[in-house]
Amino acid sequence: MKIAVTGGSGYIGAALVAELVKAGHHVTALVRNAGAAGKVSRLGAEAAVGDLFEPGWVAARFAETDAVAHLAATGNPSTQQLDRGIVEAAKQAGKPYVHTSGIWLWGDNAAITEESPIQPPALTQWRVPVEEAVLTSGLVVTIIAPAVVYGHGGGSVVTAFTAGRTVEGKLPLAGDGSQHWSTVHVDDIARLYRLVLERGEGLGYLIGACGDNPVVRDLGAACAGPAGIAEQSVAATRERFGTPFADALLLDQQATGAKARGLGWQPSGPSLAEELRAGKY
Repeated sequence: MKIAVTGGSGYIGAALVAELVKAGHHVTALVRNAGAAGKVSRLGAEAAVGDLFEPGWVAARFAETDAVAHLAATGNPSTQQLDRGIVEAAKQAGKPYVHTSGIWLWGDNAAITEESPIQPPALTQWRVPVEEAVLTSGLVVTIIAPAVVYGHGGGSVVTAFTAGRTVEGKLPLAGDGSQHWSTVHVDDIARLYRLVLERGEGLGYLIGACGDNPVVRDLGAACAGPAGIAEQSVAATRERFGTPFADALLLDQQATGAKARGLGWQPSGPSLAEELRAGKY
């Protein structure tokens, strides 16, 4: 297949590009600069350098392929504008389209499924109207919602959580650490994207969670080792991370990823606790 990928030089995107190339697909990675082009080229993709905020240019690249996966993000509020433009480009191209969301969309929930009520924290509230537009676009659409992604020492949530120590040398938790995080290894989520792209079906929402939902306190202990952990108040956690990000980290979430497993997806990566104990972070 010929597959277009946005965000191919990013954490999950790079894993997806490598996975697709390994499976024999021709990947066109839409990137914004020469540095990103070099990275995706080394992974075996064809780089297309241009303005991802220009739907016409993006649509022309999408039209040359059999399917599209959108994983690009700016890391700031302009991601909403980017997503809207990418959706418009996908509509113009008319190819099977895989959009990226996130597990936080469902808020506090001990048994998240694709049918659970959508109740995002303020940090990701903007996703709701964008994804409603995706689902009503007329495209063959799947919206993959990865859990907390980790692996190979990366993942923005995990690296933020493991950074910093208290004056006593302890690792501070997010809150009291009693909340669960739903997780998935980056290599496993890349395989899920590949599986969905190869199927070419519109699956609606699809949660990318491996079924391991560790308690944050246990993750902290796995990372801290003998130095130990320290609980934080909600106020201290908000001061540390900023209120929007902190409130997302304080969500108590669990998911099995049953719908994805029903497609034949078999996550097999080491758990986040195992990676933390191994010193990967």
